[in-house]
This record gives sequence, C-alpha cells and structure tokens, in this order.
Amino acid sequence: MTLTVAAAPAVATAREGTPSRRRGHRWPLLPLLATVLLVSVPPDGAVIAGSVAGVPAADLVSGAAVLLCAGLLLFLRRRPLSPAAAVVLGLPAVGLALATVTAGDPVAALPGFVRYLQIFVLVPAAVLLLVRDAQGFRAVAGALVVLAAVQGATGVHQYVTGSGASYMGEDIRAVGTFGPGDVMGMATVVGFGLVVAAAWALRPPAGTPRRLKPWAAVTAALLVVPLALSFSRGAWIATAAAALAVIALTGLRQAVRALAVLAAVGVVLVGGFGVGSEMISQRLTSITEVTSAPDRSVNDRYAMWAAATDMWREHPTAGVGLKGFPAHRDGHASIGLSAGSDTAGAGQEFRRQPLLSPHNMYLLVLGEQGLVGFTALVGSWAALLAGGVRRLVLARARGAAAVDCGLAAVGLMTWQAVDFLYADIGGPSTVLTGIVLGLAAWWALAEPERTAVA
Repeated sequence: MTLTVAAAPAVATAREGTPSRRRGHRWPLLPLLATVLLVSVPPDGAVIAGSVAGVPAADLVSGAAVLLCAGLLLFLRRRPLSPAAAVVLGLPAVGLALATVTAGDPVAALPGFVRYLQIFVLVPAAVLLLVRDAQGFRAVAGALVVLAAVQGATGVHQYVTGSGASYMGEDIRAVGTFGPGDVMGMATVVGFGLVVAAAWALRPPAGTPRRLKPWAAVTAALLVVPLALSFSRGAWIATAAAALAVIALTGLRQAVRALAVLAAVGVVLVGGFGVGSEMISQRLTSITEVTSAPDRSVNDRYAMWAAATDMWREHPTAGVGLKGFPAHRDGHASIGLSAGSDTAGAGQEFRRQPLLSPHNMYLLVLGEQGLVGFTALVGSWAALLAGGVRRLVLARARGAAAVDCGLAAVGLMTWQAVDFLYADIGGPSTVLTGIVLGLAAWWALAEPERTAVA
C-alpha cells in the first residue's frame, strides 16, 4: 500500500510531462504562427487570396486566435487573465472608449476603436493566454525570424535588381512584399527578427543544439543588410536601441564581447562591401538636418508632430477622437506641410500618398485620445517593459532556463517603444505589434511557473 500511494503522484507527474500532453499545449499556437507568417501575403491578393473584403489574411487569422482563446476560456474553463494582467492589458480600452464616444463623429471613429482594441488589447491577451510555456514563446518568436528572413531576402533582391520602391530616383528601396505604400513594413519585420536572433545568439534556449548559437549570430548579421537597404531611419534607431538593451541585459563581460563583434560586422558590411554606404550615410545625416538643409520627409514629419500637439492643446482630455487626425490636420498644420509623399516602384505606378498621420504613435494617441487615452495606453506599454526587465533581472540571478525568452521579449518591447517615436500603426504589418505586445505580456505578466519552464 505504501508503494502504491507514494507512486501515485509520480505517475500523475509523468503523465503531465508526456509528449502527447505537451503536444496538446501546442495546437492553440497554430493561429498565432499563421498570423505571423501570413503577414508576407500581399493584401491585394497578387499572389494568392490575401484578403477578404479588404481585410488582410493575417488580421483575419488573428481574429480566429482571439475567438479560439475565448472558446478555451468558456468551454475548457482555463483560468482567465490574472488581476495584474487584466489591468495592464485592459486599461487602454478605457481611453479608446472615451475617445470614441466623445469624437465629433462617433460612427467614423468606430473603425479606429475596433482596430486599436484588436492590436493593443485582444491580440496581446490572446497571445498571453495561448502561449503556455517557454517552448510556445520560442515557436512564435521563431516564426518572426522566419518571416524576417523571407522578407529580408526579398528586399535584398529588390535592391540588387532595381525592382524595389523608388528612392532618390532609383527603384532600389527594399520593401519586401509590402510595396511602396508601406515602406516601414519590411523594416519592421526584419527588425523584429533581428532582435530575436540576437537574443538567441547571446543566450541560446536551453536544450537546443550547440550550432544554434552561431546560426543565430549569422542570421542577425545577415538581417542587418536588408534593414540597411530599407533606408528606414526609425527602424535603424529602434533596432540599435533594442540590440543595445539585449546586449546590456546579458551581463557586462558578454556585452563587451558582443559590442566588439557588432562593430566588426558594421565595418565589414558598410565599409568593406560598401552596402549602400553613400546613401545610408546621407540618410543618417538627414535625421539631424532639420533647420539647415532639411530632408522633405523630415520637415513634413515635424510639421505633423506640431499639428498633433496643437490638437491635444485644444482637446486636452479626450483628444479629437479616433481617426480624427486627418480631418483636423489642415486646421493645425503649418503651410510648410506638403500635400503628400510620392510613392512608386516595386510593381506600382507613381502615386501621391496623402499624409494621414503624424508618424509618431505617442503624438497620434495624444492628439486623438487626449491625456486620458495617452496615460492608459502608454502606461500599459511602460508596465510591460518595466515588468519584463524586472523579471529578466530576477531570472538571470536565479539562473533560470528561460532567460532567452526574457531577452527576446524585452528586446522586442524596446524596439516597439522606440519605433513609435518615428512611426504609428498602419499597414499589413500592424498585426505584428499585437503579437509583440503579447509576447512581452507573457514574459512580464504570466504566472511564474509558465515562464520558468524551459
């Protein structure tokens, strides 16, 4: 009898760790993986049916992930979000609702409410609930690397063959499958993949083959090429900040070695091979040339930033309403603002693309949602970043096996937080913002037992 009683817990534990049970935790990840990979599908259906009623395939599948999550909560009685997670992820909904009902045209603001709710509340919550352990996190993060590799290779081919988007009179700008209308799309995807690859190169996941570390390092180095050829200043700055954050959080000794390798790679790629060195140098210089010889796009961006700030001054509490920036832009912008930007190349004829946002997420939120929405949304992001850093420091101190997940999560969240200084949501790649916020939420807010399992 004693042997039987003592063996029962061991049998139960063994059953929990069986391969079939582990596989049972994996199938809910399928819609998340599909969401990431389907971002590559052109939304106009040029390759396959990429959209339904104008909605990109990736967004449709992200909705399926949310529905699946709701079904698991209802029918399998999985535990819902913890109180802390519910507050952090649910807080933005308060500002969104207020900005919608107080808008001059609430009906026109409703699509914006749905989109913001999808990206900043529902998809992150679904990721937090569907990713059950570190292996699930790595699967979704690995999909980001695969997506980055595909888009990066496409972008390099566009530069080499002169089939990219138009830049300085030449069709050389690497935009991947996103086209000239979403020049930030490929840069965003490549930035995410580079950050994850860098995290794995510095701290490979526990139990993986030893060759993963050099392969991850090579992947991160190669992704620098399409990132540079995107000529996206905001993505360069965000990737540099995220990489430095990841390197700094691995420890002083490893950080020094990593910075030395990073400097060597930069010299080889730009100095040795001359990968777009002259144009890249001009693009970097244009960031600070605002008063003496400003780049046209930089001048327009600063004008739109001023317009968004002015909107907030007139409507400090709830802003002008979601989707209200275009309607109020001309009444607040200076006469120096151009009517739009020129886009062409990558299979598209010349088009004049109107400037419908300030290209700064923080100022867009401030202008459209006011101080209430800004505090709720930015406060949520700050909580995810601070919570992720705190848990990463504790995990490193304990020698936890899932430190690689923490490095990737903090790096991705840092990338997004910095990039929002130069960009806002829009385009097919936007759904990845929800995935990234969900991964950051999983690391910062999930139960300790879920983040501790390798």
